[in-house]
Amino acid sequence: MARFKQILSDGWTFRQTDDDSADAWLPVPKVPSQVHMDLLANQKIPDPFLDLNELAVRWIEEKGWVYKVKFSEPTRLKNEKAVATDLVFEGLDTFATVFLNGAEILKSDNMFCSHRVNISTRLKSENELEIHFDSAMLRGRELVEKHSHEHTFYVRQTEVSRVPVRKAQYNWGWDWGPILMTAGPWKPIYLEQYVTRIDDVWLECEVGEDLKSCSGRLFAKVAGDQADTINLSLSLHGNIVFEKLCSIGSEGLVETDFTVPTPDLWYPLGYGEQTRYELKATLGTYDQVLKLVGFRRTELVQEVDNFGKSFFFRINGIDVFSGGSCWIPANSFLSQIPPERYRNWIKLMAEGHQNMIRIWGGGAYEDDALVDACDEFGVMVWHDFAFACASYPTYRSYLDSVEEEARQQVRRLRTHPSVVIWAGNNEDYQVQERYKLEYDYSDKDPQSWLKSTFPARYTYEYLLPKIVKEEDPFKIYHPSSPWGDGKHTADPTVGDIHQWNIWHGAMNRYQETFELSGRFVSEFGMEAYPHLETTRKMITDPQQQHPGSIMMDFRNKAIDHERRMVTYVAENFQIKYDLPSYTHLTQIVQAETMHFAYQTWRREWGKPGARKCGGVLVWQLNDCWPTMSWAVVDYYLVKKPAYYAIARVMKPLAVGISRAFHDWTSGHANPTLIAKDTKFDLWLASSRVQPEVVEITVRFISIRTGQDILPAKQLHGVTAEPNSTTEVLKEYEVQLEGGNLAGPNRPFDLKSYDPFVIHAVVASGGQVIATDSSWPQPLKYLDFSDRGVTFRAASASQIVVSAARPVKGFVFEEGEAVKLSDNGFDVVPGEKKVVDVTGTGLDKLRFTYIGAPEGSIPVTF
Repeated sequence: MARFKQILSDGWTFRQTDDDSADAWLPVPKVPSQVHMDLLANQKIPDPFLDLNELAVRWIEEKGWVYKVKFSEPTRLKNEKAVATDLVFEGLDTFATVFLNGAEILKSDNMFCSHRVNISTRLKSENELEIHFDSAMLRGRELVEKHSHEHTFYVRQTEVSRVPVRKAQYNWGWDWGPILMTAGPWKPIYLEQYVTRIDDVWLECEVGEDLKSCSGRLFAKVAGDQADTINLSLSLHGNIVFEKLCSIGSEGLVETDFTVPTPDLWYPLGYGEQTRYELKATLGTYDQVLKLVGFRRTELVQEVDNFGKSFFFRINGIDVFSGGSCWIPANSFLSQIPPERYRNWIKLMAEGHQNMIRIWGGGAYEDDALVDACDEFGVMVWHDFAFACASYPTYRSYLDSVEEEARQQVRRLRTHPSVVIWAGNNEDYQVQERYKLEYDYSDKDPQSWLKSTFPARYTYEYLLPKIVKEEDPFKIYHPSSPWGDGKHTADPTVGDIHQWNIWHGAMNRYQETFELSGRFVSEFGMEAYPHLETTRKMITDPQQQHPGSIMMDFRNKAIDHERRMVTYVAENFQIKYDLPSYTHLTQIVQAETMHFAYQTWRREWGKPGARKCGGVLVWQLNDCWPTMSWAVVDYYLVKKPAYYAIARVMKPLAVGISRAFHDWTSGHANPTLIAKDTKFDLWLASSRVQPEVVEITVRFISIRTGQDILPAKQLHGVTAEPNSTTEVLKEYEVQLEGGNLAGPNRPFDLKSYDPFVIHAVVASGGQVIATDSSWPQPLKYLDFSDRGVTFRAASASQIVVSAARPVKGFVFEEGEAVKLSDNGFDVVPGEKKVVDVTGTGLDKLRFTYIGAPEGSIPVTF
């Protein structure tokens, strides 16, 4: 009598729509799948992720495809009365017409919508299911032509045909990913037989301001016959805290009030436990549904202050600095991502002290496995709706599809405690600004918005917030990213901003992050190459494995990528252009950018009532294919040095040192000013909810000799204020003697100049908990020769790195199998850097650092 599911994963075949030859049908290894994977499995195309093969598979995007499978009628419930049989499609990519035994049963034009079709009267003892997929590229072009009289389709990033199609927009290519237009049954397809079933179970609740109670309503939706009651319960660690037998309403809706006194709450990473309760709906012996839910009180604090209007999250009464990453799909072929890979990604974030992920609007509504992992590890989810970088239409059929899509996705994700905010889109208001589309913030009539040249305002400011309010009433909604109360999207005083004046735009130096902050920086980034193993996997010809080769340029989709990358490298380092050396230089540029940005903007977290910056999310965490990009972890989950730079700055208690910025190349800039300015700031950034007394040691170390040029400054009994920035030293001046400084009337003496590193160590209870170093800028002016690097094996899986003179940007060559506890770090004399190593022997490690004589050097003991 219980619900029975038969998954249709095996026995499929497929063919090109316009190929009706006898041998056109090819086997499909397994569904879910997408056509590129099936063609690759049948050796009909080369691997799109290698070399120039993306170009060799472009023909696929303009073809239609047919998938079919034969199946027998399930017999398990055949003798039950009132048995219903449904055919369930969790996701079809994208324009799909479905036939069962030759009769059309479904048409779908939205990749993000699931479908359930009752086939009880159509089922035979032997059945054939056939799905016809049209080319999304061609259908998109047709829709643009059809609706061009009523809407102007503006688009950034590749071609306009993506705009009217409800499909993952990155399939059309982006400035970090290939053009790979997928098609096929990208999510599971299955038969379901039941007498009665639970369609959904969820809750709407609010934690009281005093955090001592949680109350609201439990809901269930029931389909089918022969059930009058359903049991709803909440339990924690096997103990039931609420239970009620409820009557089922005429429409199958069930609801009941509930209260949980003194609830155990769900907290973000670093602020408390990630407690989850078990929500259970039991429909007699017919069906049972379990969900893990969490209780937390969530606020987006937007209050007028001395900096404009704040923008930060308050969870369970605690102000939370959101330090994390933006997320793109983890593969160009979404059907190929297993659940454990999603969990590995989020575990990786948590290990790096990242507590928020922003799921970008040009991808997909993310998989349950990813959001489950966010619940587990305490990573807050900012989820964009699936719109990005375009002016989207609002004709009736399109809006109807969007509404169904949005309702389904909000319902699917509403019980996850990690999902704290929905945003209407990614950068569509920047498109409005760029093309000067009509937008009057004072006009509050949604119907008038539909008649403007920017009709998508109706979607973002009326339709989507309405849906969120109806389906998940306590969820935060934000019209766009970036967005700030109708002001310009680059306004740093309100809302969130995408800060692209590093890399794009004005191409500010990364040392200028102090001029580039906002109330919440939800995008910024710097490109870097992946580690050598990844480059050598994606480009198989050794003759092409060098910067500037045709294949290397093809892999990097960023506009003007090489001129931007080389500018940042050349401004800061002496250039070496062989692959190992240039890879390392780009990685250290990226890591230094992360260090400066996260450190500067986390410092601006400030204190209660003065939260100048509420969060920093790097663009981007990951890649969808092997490439060089803004990702801080590559496609194979191999961490770049930038990942570790973020992890160090985002420690629960971190120390920061900064020197004043002095321009060194613009016009008549004086590049010796940094040597004359001997002042620095030192501060502590804490996310801990209790104050902590620490000891701080500040050293001043000659880069040339490795000797301390002054006695260390000892700061005893310094209190790191809870959840705040504690300014310890402000414009503290180093008192130097000798030739370090140029006199007022004599030229700067390079021979006697002895540049130094300022190095701070924070300890508590005799244990080092944080360090930071500040170097004279730019680093290319410094002599990094003869660093005296040595190694010692502390154990079979632990290596100790030491140096006679300060080392910048020490990097072990990392690969898919190699895991390190830290990388991309600085080494100072007198300290031993201990690194845990798994996946390889210590004697197999290779390394480099700024100024190393070769690009990749084997470790010797």
